[in-house]
Amino acid sequence: MASNSIVIIAGEASGDVLGAGLMRALLAHNPNLKFEGVGGPAMLELGFHSLVPMERLAVMGLVEVLGRLPELLALRRRLRKRYIASPPLAMIGIDAPDFNLNLETHLKRVGVPTVHYVSPSVWAWREERVFTVAKACHHVLALLPFEVPYYSKHQIPATFVGHRLADELPGQWTQEKARNQLNLAIDKPVLALLPGSRAMEVKQLAEEFILAALALQQRHPQLQVVLAAANEARYQQLQILLQEMGGDIHLALEQTRAVLAAADAVLVASGTATLETMLFAKPMLVCYRLSGLSYRLFKRKLQVPYVSLPNLLAGTGVVEELLQDQISVAKLVDKVQNLLFDPSIREQQQQAFHAMHDMLAQNADEQAAKVVAQVIAEQTGKELKDV
Repeated sequence: MASNSIVIIAGEASGDVLGAGLMRALLAHNPNLKFEGVGGPAMLELGFHSLVPMERLAVMGLVEVLGRLPELLALRRRLRKRYIASPPLAMIGIDAPDFNLNLETHLKRVGVPTVHYVSPSVWAWREERVFTVAKACHHVLALLPFEVPYYSKHQIPATFVGHRLADELPGQWTQEKARNQLNLAIDKPVLALLPGSRAMEVKQLAEEFILAALALQQRHPQLQVVLAAANEARYQQLQILLQEMGGDIHLALEQTRAVLAAADAVLVASGTATLETMLFAKPMLVCYRLSGLSYRLFKRKLQVPYVSLPNLLAGTGVVEELLQDQISVAKLVDKVQNLLFDPSIREQQQQAFHAMHDMLAQNADEQAAKVVAQVIAEQTGKELKDV
């Protein structure tokens, strides 16, 4: 492998966004850098060479992983063999800790500088992973400010870099512009449905999201509903569901930001989409559901009272969360109706969202790139601009 090649492994859409931002910042330090590994469309646009489609790593749930385990293990062995035989300048694992930390450990042992971008949620569940993190990487790039003291307690180098989405959202988006782009009426309320970017998330949540939206349209005939498909695979999955269920719901492919900008309220799966919703200052109801066994295993190890990023950042229940069996069409209808039409609930959430937005806006791409350059210099003696 070329001496100016950096390996990045991103396992889902949010990692692709972070990876692309980091690539741009690193290329500003040295435009001759090369990148390969596993990434998505945003990274590919910048010249990234992905050895497999990123979708192959996008698995959620402890039980759900088992069906894909042979494939995932084979891919990890392939990557490990490739990069031990021809070491890169550095490896950056973005999230996907169950996949990346093992690979980082093996590469670190042979002298490759390793950075883990997006702290594993050791503060939330599976606390024992902190020792795996210590073995795996030279530095952790944390998106959330409360994570760094935890790592410091365990003598693990970590830096709060903020979140790049907080640096760019909402950007130039306005509600009027977004509604025009989506062919929605300017003067009628809009509900956005974001059931997730993974196949299993959509399978677990989309049907009830759609049924609740249709029920709300029965109560409020002026209500417009937009369903966001994160990628082509989810679009096909959701299109089949809409054909079966009927109703007047607009399906938007790869236009999540336009959907959020257009919305008055959002029904959203727990994950990075809750952060994007928060940064657009849109009132939201968060849902989270796994298979029964996966959820029981997850709940036993959970050490925090919340699952959504807005609540974790605030340290309190700013937004309401419905988990597992708490999710029902009737509850979704009542709670989303309040988000759409109760000004006090809307304003309370939005005030908290603005404060958290300010906290996360740290010029994350450049902060992360500086740490990567620092780790490379410390571990190899090479300045990034000179490789």
